Amino acid sequence: MDTDELRNGLREAGLSTYQIDAYVALLNLGSASATSLAEQADVPRSRIYDVLRDLEEEGYVETYKQDALRARAREPTEVLQKLQSRAETLSNTATEIQNRWQQAGVGGHRISVLKRVETVIERAEEAIRNATSQVQLSVTPEQYEELAPALEACYENGVFVSVSFNTSHKLPSKLPSEEELSGVVTEARHRHLPAPFLALVDRKITCFAPHMEPVEQYGTVFEDETLSYVFHWYFEAALWESWAVVHTSHSETLPAEYVNIRRCIRDIAPVLAEGATITATARGREMGKRNTVALTGEITDVLYANGDLRDGEATPSLSSLAGQATIVIETDDGEYGIGGWGAVLEDMEADRIIIEKVSYPDDEEDA
Repeated sequence: MDTDELRNGLREAGLSTYQIDAYVALLNLGSASATSLAEQADVPRSRIYDVLRDLEEEGYVETYKQDALRARAREPTEVLQKLQSRAETLSNTATEIQNRWQQAGVGGHRISVLKRVETVIERAEEAIRNATSQVQLSVTPEQYEELAPALEACYENGVFVSVSFNTSHKLPSKLPSEEELSGVVTEARHRHLPAPFLALVDRKITCFAPHMEPVEQYGTVFEDETLSYVFHWYFEAALWESWAVVHTSHSETLPAEYVNIRRCIRDIAPVLAEGATITATARGREMGKRNTVALTGEITDVLYANGDLRDGEATPSLSSLAGQATIVIETDDGEYGIGGWGAVLEDMEADRIIIEKVSYPDDEEDA
């Protein structure tokens, strides 16, 4: 440690500038008269006696008379104990701050009721532009055009964008072309029935407008993860699952990347049943904590209600995945259960699952 670091450490220990100057000088000199020390340490003579008295009370120096007041640095056992105790306290404080910060907080919960659907769409646009992981959207083609610039911006940032277009016989609309959807939407489906406006952003914000008639217009914005989870299942069951795909940039074969664990399980379950080895990385939040972690390893099993790979089920249905939906990954440190949005039983709530490699027994034999 150089002198500057020593001085910084003493300052952290609570010493003033003059006290540091005097003590460092005494460490180098061994002992000195008060007047000589004041000169060597560049401490005003009018202050040196108060400085030495304070240092002596703290156990850093001792003073004695020998034709004049002199001082010397004390054997540092007591000082070292104080410094080590202070360091331990600071270390424990840092650890406690980190632990408390990592504990998942309740967070803010806010519900806004709005009189105009246009305001709901504006709030949705703002949330979409700030999205970091996933957007699920139920819109008319006209509403999509309004939100397309925001969707393109978040898509370019790696956000998964799922759009359910809804049309009606009363107000037929032309869907955007494949070219117009490319680079803006990850996957789009077409519902041949009217539906509410719905935007789900990053599992946290829901923008919802149930009526489009002028006399019945209103909308709501929920900044609440639990309520957003309810709307997520409405989106999956009513607005997404049974409707035809009109555009997708999602890989139809493995390897692939997922933000929805249930879709991931539906794709990998038949492959695992065939005896394939799948290597994957799951990124998300440790249960009960805020910190984001990544786990990489081999997928050894998938667990879901009324289903088992050993039963030879081809592809799990959405209803069988409505309850538990767990991917088991074996890493160098052991096995971990990976859940999706709303995970309760697992070790991690994943927001991104990357299937990196798939190999079959025949591949190993050929190798």
